[in-house]
Amino acid sequence: MKAKACLFDLDGVVFDTEPQYTLFWAKIAREFRPDVSDMEHLIKGQTLVEIYDRYFGGDTATQQTITDRLNDYERNELAYSYLPGFEAFVERLRSGGIKTAVVTSSNREKMENIYRRHPEFRGYFDAILTSEDFTESKPSPQCYERAAARFGLEPKDCIVFEDSFNGLRSGRESGAYVVGITSTNSAEAIAGLCDETRENYLDSKFVIQNYDCP
Repeated sequence: MKAKACLFDLDGVVFDTEPQYTLFWAKIAREFRPDVSDMEHLIKGQTLVEIYDRYFGGDTATQQTITDRLNDYERNELAYSYLPGFEAFVERLRSGGIKTAVVTSSNREKMENIYRRHPEFRGYFDAILTSEDFTESKPSPQCYERAAARFGLEPKDCIVFEDSFNGLRSGRESGAYVVGITSTNSAEAIAGLCDETRENYLDSKFVIQNYDCP
């Protein structure tokens, strides 16, 4: 059976950005929510709206301050470097007729920063789904269900690539085959939440159980 679609989370899966975001949110937590232990890891897979609702509810001034800092960080400081082997891998998928999509909790404003840095980015994907396309965030499976439906498929026809605990749970709950990328968490930590783990995309041939990716 050949995979019909590959669905990729963004940070930590396409781009090696998670360590940078962890540092950013750790700094925010120390300044604004020192009472919350490990907040920079607890928020993985959540939209900005959810982070605000959970940790900064009603404090619109703080929310705006964080938004301004985050926007500046993403525009000017964040390094959007592809995970090793990703570009060649996604090109092989597309040449083999496999649909590709980004499925991210990031918003469209952030995506515009990526498009400016990487004009080639949109050409790698048949669809790009952002936080505006969902009413429920990871670990809900909704985002991957909707991504599969965008191609007229069921999640069981798809491979999901994720790195965070919430993202892995989302992919698994959808019924997709889940590959855990170990850019954010160790293989041992995520092993129970995915079908297999990979460090990056440098394998010369990426064969996943009964899914055959060219």
